Amino acid sequence: MSFHEVRFPADLSFGALGGPERRTDVVELTSGFEERNTPWAHSRRRYDAGLGLRSLDDIGALLAFFEARRGQLYGFRWKDWADYTSCVPSDSPAPTDQVIAQGDGETQAFQLTKLYRSGGASYARPIAKPVAGTVTAAVQNVEMQEGVHFEVDLATGVLTFETPPLAGVEITAGFEFDVPVRFDTPRIEVSVASFQAGQVPDVPVIEVRV
Repeated sequence: MSFHEVRFPADLSFGALGGPERRTDVVELTSGFEERNTPWAHSRRRYDAGLGLRSLDDIGALLAFFEARRGQLYGFRWKDWADYTSCVPSDSPAPTDQVIAQGDGETQAFQLTKLYRSGGASYARPIAKPVAGTVTAAVQNVEMQEGVHFEVDLATGVLTFETPPLAGVEITAGFEFDVPVRFDTPRIEVSVASFQAGQVPDVPVIEVRV
């Protein structure tokens, strides 16, 4: 897949509107009951980058970013200010935030994940774009050091230990992360007069699978 490991300007995504989308097929039976199913194992996020624009300089930055990505051709990183850490927004990531696996004595590589839980239900989201310098990890609550005990692939979110963790031990991680996205439009339409009057352009952005 064509992807640029560069983040959309975070100060422009700060005011963006968006969040997760789920696809559900709903069939209403003649009895009035419903059957519901989903073809998606994972949610997909959509955003509107236009709402983060506040000045003509912001428009210039957007146009430069759009042109450098060749429009929809290349994906890029996006900071979702509502959901970008392994912990709650008011805390800082810690190595025990998320349980990502249990050791088996043989496996060295593990995918970073974030668990969303409500009531008795939960969803494990694969994290493919961790932010450099933010990933911490622990084995059985003992913190490991990046570059000494493990390495992390920032392009895939795979954490690889120097030595396979022992069987049955809990492997945890803390991190910040970006969402892999692309522009969901082939054009950027901007009217300077309209923008100065308070009307911002629509700049749809959609999550991509990596």
